[in-house]
Amino acid sequence: MNDSWLIVGLGNPGPDYSATRHNVGQMVLDELSRRIGAGFRSHKARAQVAEGRLGVGPGGVPGPKVILAKPSTFMNVSGGPVAALAKFFSKDPAQLIVVHDELDIPFDQIKLKTGGGDGGHNGLKDITNALGTKDYLRVRVGIGRPPGRMDAATYVLKPFSGTERTELPMLLVDAADAVELLVSDGLVAAQQKFHGRTAG
Repeated sequence: MNDSWLIVGLGNPGPDYSATRHNVGQMVLDELSRRIGAGFRSHKARAQVAEGRLGVGPGGVPGPKVILAKPSTFMNVSGGPVAALAKFFSKDPAQLIVVHDELDIPFDQIKLKTGGGDGGHNGLKDITNALGTKDYLRVRVGIGRPPGRMDAATYVLKPFSGTERTELPMLLVDAADAVELLVSDGLVAAQQKFHGRTAG
């Protein structure tokens, strides 16, 4: 088991974007920061960072150290901050978890994987280019496809619907739980628990 992890939540900066679907990764990191009892502070790598220990390990010992990071740049240039943070904290891709919104998964579902394509997600594309590898872990938080003929780029920058907002808190808790299980028990265990289930 890795003794420490860099966990990055993707989104766009500023209050205009904070409640949009594209920022669900950063919402999950807010939940994780509450769990570790640490607030975010500015970091020179163009990110907000919080550090602490996540969960409780065997025998009641504190869980592994985590560095939670929210890039301060716009989504499509997330790679620079992520690569700089990985270098600063000496984390290789196997110790990097990226939490992000995923159009190809229905709202309120969570999937996890390592490597693979970016599915048209510009944040992932930029991270892959900056790191020079696709082999990092992803926690994919489902936001579903846009209704009708709405453009995907428009859809991800809109706030969640009223019905979705009712269910969003449980989705964020589940996604944070998925990160915790990924850190403590590994990818296969987290996949087995969270694939095919809905929030709650």
